[in-house]
Amino acid sequence: MHSRILRCGQHSLDLSVPHVMGILNVTPDSFSDGGCYNHFEQALTRAREMVQAGASIIDIGGESTRPGAQTVTVEQELERVAPLVEAITKELDVIVSVDTSTPQVMRESAKLGAGLINDVRALRREGALPAAVATGLPVCLMHMRGEPHNMQDAPHYEDVAAEVIALLRERIQSCNQAGISSDKLLIDPGFGFAKNLSHNLELFNRLTELRQLELPMLVGVSRKSMIGQVLDKPVTERLYGSLALAVMALERGANILRVHDVAATIDAVKMFQAVRTAKERIQ
Repeated sequence: MHSRILRCGQHSLDLSVPHVMGILNVTPDSFSDGGCYNHFEQALTRAREMVQAGASIIDIGGESTRPGAQTVTVEQELERVAPLVEAITKELDVIVSVDTSTPQVMRESAKLGAGLINDVRALRREGALPAAVATGLPVCLMHMRGEPHNMQDAPHYEDVAAEVIALLRERIQSCNQAGISSDKLLIDPGFGFAKNLSHNLELFNRLTELRQLELPMLVGVSRKSMIGQVLDKPVTERLYGSLALAVMALERGANILRVHDVAATIDAVKMFQAVRTAKERIQ
């Protein structure tokens, strides 16, 4: 695990221990909880619940990135995200992450107190890289090919892990050249983004290979279709599969788990930590 401290605005994140990031989608069409929290008070109540359950980070998303999702206007995304960023940062002692690729949302969220930018497009949208630089915030770079509306159209890889690493390495270099130092970067392999079930399973098996990038790793597999395909269960019945993958992700080097079910995941993390701490004492 990384021992360094990640500065996230007014907060610090100790990366020597694993953290849980709670998902707060304020969209009508997200794959798992679309429409559940797209009213301000519902969303704020949900954020309170996740912090109470032990989330270190709340990840606010105003644009669905599920397979087949369409883009939203900048105005729509700002209207969904900005009030919540402001309210949560004022009320709750938690890092607010903004799940966005939109430059204007990055800048406005940073002004309102956000501590992290989480971008599924790895700052490839026009204007995103300079906007991220201007905020001074750390950024999570995720692997994806194409756009959400077409990313699942017959994705193909010769070597999925190597190709994920290569793209992330290129984005890291672009960030470094633009003025974002590596101590402000995290990586996300992008499970379910431009990847079919066999790609996802192989990539998960080879997660330790991403350590060569020498950056903290965020893993988000909560309730995803790879679990549904293996277990043949709808999105509402994927908790146990999500927890199994969460622990395996920690064993393979993940630092942050991005999840819907915070309380259950916190229990799994505590057991992982207890076993790991006991092992370190033995050694």
